[in-house]
Amino acid sequence: MPWSEFFIGALAALVLGLDRTAAGQFMVSRPIVAGPLTGLLIGDPLIGLQVGALVELLWLGRLPVGAAIPPDDTQVAVSGTVLAVAASGRFSVEGTLLILFCVLVAMPLAKVGQIFDRLARNRNGRLIRQAEADLAAGRLRSLERRHLRGLTHFALAGLGTYVLITAPGWAAVLVAGQTLLPTLGKVEGWLLLAFPLVGTATILGTMNVSRSLTLFTASFTTVLLLLWLL
Repeated sequence: MPWSEFFIGALAALVLGLDRTAAGQFMVSRPIVAGPLTGLLIGDPLIGLQVGALVELLWLGRLPVGAAIPPDDTQVAVSGTVLAVAASGRFSVEGTLLILFCVLVAMPLAKVGQIFDRLARNRNGRLIRQAEADLAAGRLRSLERRHLRGLTHFALAGLGTYVLITAPGWAAVLVAGQTLLPTLGKVEGWLLLAFPLVGTATILGTMNVSRSLTLFTASFTTVLLLLWLL
């Protein structure tokens, strides 16, 4: 992997990771936005858009709200984009198949984000107690430093997740790419169909709707009709 792409991706991972919960929350951390932004920075926004769209479909109903800590979809989108851009030109296949392969490589490692996010929150829980003591004693400079340290914990969590997805992911792409890509090519259409279906099922599973089975059946039929028409 070119080092420039890796380091630019690391910068994007750090900034976009903060947007998830720690700062801003402008929703640029959503995969559908994070992927194209990363792709734009490393020279191929179209690949980033395709990666982000696939990842977004899987995590539509999993948001880091309150105490919920879902897998880090932001870093999957960023890492998947970096892997796909870096891998383009190294294999005889290109386009959607290569993008799909890189997303599938990055997805299982998203659980690393839960571990790092939980560690960051635990460390920040201790900072809250210390900040309360600083506030009671009027130590405002110390209070400000603890606040910045809390942001740093989340930034390091995002960066660590990115590294632990991208580094082993790149090794997996290089080692298994030639073997698995021809096999994936035979089922590419079915795999692409699975993404919207899983996303639909995830959303319906989180909805308090008594007729969710009917909605899911209608969505499934609609997707099949669209594929048939295309």
